[in-house]
Amino acid sequence: MTSPTAPTPDTTDAPNQAADDTARRTALQIVGAALDKKAVNAQIVDVRGKVDYCDYVVVMSGRSDRQVTAITKGIDRDLREKHGVRPLGVEGLAQARWVLMDFGDVIVHVFHDEVRGYYDLEALWMDAPRVPYDAAPAD
Repeated sequence: MTSPTAPTPDTTDAPNQAADDTARRTALQIVGAALDKKAVNAQIVDVRGKVDYCDYVVVMSGRSDRQVTAITKGIDRDLREKHGVRPLGVEGLAQARWVLMDFGDVIVHVFHDEVRGYYDLEALWMDAPRVPYDAAPAD
């Protein structure tokens, strides 16, 4: 008679879960850095399974070109210094009307208020869940 063996845990999703945790943490850290620079109406949109180029899209606004620049530079500096994370690319900083920051699994859009309303990116993912960031970002 053979003795029953305990089922082996399925670890095939473990690397995916770890990557998702990292991406979510990065998105929360980005919002924390942006709020330090007084970004307004920040949203973390969970686009996993809806797009293939990232897991989270972070959208926020600044009230002026100078504030958009300060928010973008604050995110970049904060994530580099505190978390060792660098963007893969940054586009639009010279005009500071719509800045895109690529952190791999997290894409960040920093808009001037007027431009954000015109493009209304959030409407693309109306059915996608939002990630709350009420609590302090996870370090």
